[in-house]
Amino acid sequence: MITKVEALHSLRPGSEWVLRGDDLEWLDTNQTQPTEAEITAEVARLTALEPARIATENRRSAYIAEADPLFFKAQRGEATTEEWQAKVAEIKARFPK
Repeated sequence: MITKVEALHSLRPGSEWVLRGDDLEWLDTNQTQPTEAEITAEVARLTALEPARIATENRRSAYIAEADPLFFKAQRGEATTEEWQAKVAEIKARFPK
């Protein structure tokens, strides 16, 4: 679940503020405070991107654990390039974006 905090970090990187419950106290003098509508829209935007982010993270872990060893085996002649490519395709199918 994307939070207001994540939206604020996304909208105004490096800004200074305090969030108490749902009350935002804006402390930054260099960046303007985002409106509630901007924050709500950013939460929705980040929420829509979340499944793809999770799939990318899962793929990365699976590539490291499963596909990379086959790649290096293929480089040494202990496996085929086709085996490695099949593993990559299987991982992509397991974690679709």
